[in-house]
Amino acid sequence: MKLVKTTLWSGLISFMRIASGFVSTKVVAVLIGPAGVATVGAFINFVAIVLTFGNGAINNGVVKYTAEFKESDLKPLFATSLKISIYCSVFFGAIIILFANLIGKTLFETSAYVNTIRFLGLCLIFYSLNSLLLSILNGLGKISLFTLINTISTLCGLVLTCFLSYYFRVEGALYAVVLSQTIVFFIAVALIIKNKILNYGDFKHEFSRQILTKLSHYSLMAVITALTVPVSQIIIRNFIITNLGIDMAGIWQGMARISDGYLMVVNTALSTYYLPKLSSLNKDVEIRSELFKGAKIIIPVTMVLCGVIYVCRELIVTILYTKEFQSMQKLFLWQVLGDFFKIASFLLAFLLLAKARVKEFIILEIGATLCSIGLNYIFITRYGIEGSSFAFFINYVIYFLALVFVFKNLLFKKL
Repeated sequence: MKLVKTTLWSGLISFMRIASGFVSTKVVAVLIGPAGVATVGAFINFVAIVLTFGNGAINNGVVKYTAEFKESDLKPLFATSLKISIYCSVFFGAIIILFANLIGKTLFETSAYVNTIRFLGLCLIFYSLNSLLLSILNGLGKISLFTLINTISTLCGLVLTCFLSYYFRVEGALYAVVLSQTIVFFIAVALIIKNKILNYGDFKHEFSRQILTKLSHYSLMAVITALTVPVSQIIIRNFIITNLGIDMAGIWQGMARISDGYLMVVNTALSTYYLPKLSSLNKDVEIRSELFKGAKIIIPVTMVLCGVIYVCRELIVTILYTKEFQSMQKLFLWQVLGDFFKIASFLLAFLLLAKARVKEFIILEIGATLCSIGLNYIFITRYGIEGSSFAFFINYVIYFLALVFVFKNLLFKKL
C-alpha cells in the first residue's frame, strides 16, 4: 500500500466528509443557531465515547493485527473481535437506555433529548459492528471498498441531517447522527458480501484468549482516548457556557468543526496508511525511513491547508455559518498554528499505537488532556473565547515536543 495512493483514496473520503460536514453545519447553524451547534457537538462527543466502549475499544487493534496476520489464519481474530463487539455493545447499550435521563441532564442540562439517548442505546450494536467491519477492511488494505462505505456513510448522514433538522430542529439533528451509521451497517454488509471479501465462515471460530490479550492493549489505549479527548471537550464547552454563554460555546464548537473538517484529509491518510504500515515494520531503520518519507508529504500538505484556511477565514465563516458566527474569525490564527503541530504530533503518535507502547501513550494522553483543560481555564478567563485557540496551540506544541523526546533515539541517533 503506497502512501500517495492511500492519500488519494483518503482524500476522496475526506472531501466527501468535509463537504458533507460543512453543509450539515451550515444547515444546523441556519436552522438552530450557535446554541444548536453546541448541543449537536456535545452529542457527537458523547457518541464517540459510547462507541469506543460499545465495541470494546478494539478498532486500532483489529487494524494492526489484521495487517500483521494477513498472510495467516484471520478467523480467530475476526471471531473474537465480533464477540467482543456484540457483548460490549449490548451491555453498554442497556446501560445507556437505563440511565438515559441522568445522561441527558448531565450532557445537555435538560431531559428534553432523553429519547434520542435511548435510541442511541438501541442502535449501538449496529454502530459497533459497522466500525468493526471498517477496521477489518482497513487492515486488509481494501481501501477502495473502505472508501466507498465511508462515502455512503457521509452522504447518508448529510441527507438525514438536512431532512431531520428541517422538520425536528435540534432533536432531528441528534437522531441523524445515530441513524446514519445504523443504516450504513446494512449497506456495508451487502457490499462486503457482494465483493466476496468476507463471509459468515470467516467469523466462525472459538473465542481466543490470546487474541483478547493482544487486543486488550489497544482497548486500554482507546479507552484512555475516549475518556480524554471528548471528555475534555465537554468540560471546556461547559466552562465556556458557564463563563461566556452558550452562543460563545457554539462559536468555539464551530471553529473546532472547521479544524476537524479540513484536517480530515491528513488524519484519514494517517489512520488508513500508517497504522497498518508501521505495524508491519519491525526494524528501527525501516520505521524511521517510513516516518521521514511520510513527513516529506504530510508536513507540506498540512502547511498549505493551514495557510489556505487562514487566508480564506472570512469567506469560510460567511459560507459555512451565519452572521452570528462572525466573531469566530479572531480564533483562526492560533487554531491553524495548533493544527499544524497537531498533525506533526500525530505522525509520531501513530507509532505509539502501532507498537502498542501503552505506558507512554497513556501518560501523554492524560498529560495532554489535563494540560488542555488547564490552559483553557487560564486563557479563556483572561482573554475570553480567543483564549481557547491560544490554549489549543500551546497544548499541541507541548504534546509535539513530548513525542519528540519519547522517540529521540529513533529520530536522531544513527541506526
